[in-house]
Amino acid sequence: MIALAFASVRWGSVTTLVKRAATADNRLMQSREILRAALVEASLTLEAFLSDEENLRAVERFANAACATLTRGGRIYVCGNGGSMSDAMHFAEELSGRFRKERAALSALSFSDPATLSCIANDFGYEEVFARQVEAHGRAGDLLVTLSTTGESANLLAATRVARELGLTTVALLGRGGGKLASEVDVPIIVPHATTSDRIQEVHLQILHAAIEAIERRLFPENYSAGNADEG
Repeated sequence: MIALAFASVRWGSVTTLVKRAATADNRLMQSREILRAALVEASLTLEAFLSDEENLRAVERFANAACATLTRGGRIYVCGNGGSMSDAMHFAEELSGRFRKERAALSALSFSDPATLSCIANDFGYEEVFARQVEAHGRAGDLLVTLSTTGESANLLAATRVARELGLTTVALLGRGGGKLASEVDVPIIVPHATTSDRIQEVHLQILHAAIEAIERRLFPENYSAGNADEG
């Protein structure tokens, strides 16, 4: 009887462990499906963007405008809010620093200095944090690139309007139909299909990387010659 009871307890423990393992496995499978769905959605968003030739033409106009600005000694300014500010900083540092291989620094600046932002916000209001910097630094022939998932950010609209008054070329990477910014800039680039900021920003970053490569291929063709492999 004792042996039978002991065996029963052991079997019960094994059964519990099997059930727990099955539950953990189901959770793992659910987690994988969630991850797979997120990555598929990201892929479909990029596919939707690429399926429209107008989008590619807009990115080409962006790259051409950047090359023209840099060739004549101008500067590229970039700004955005939140995650889009991070993308703006990323774009600027890969132009002024490096992208794939060594080459001359390219003049690019993101409006992201915390002291400057807090000063302007405190004295003039947050709507002016980018416009004031465009007024300070922008010159005719420069390029302003704004990043917004909605196209409705008041501070980006204000910066764009000042840029146009000063004679800067304006480009905006947008989502959700483009919002008000789409009609304010020279080159609107609108991510279709996506309704959430993360999916839109993922395509924005791919556009920025594609633009940098196009700029480098135009200005530094030797970096892309046969046998000159990527070191980065």
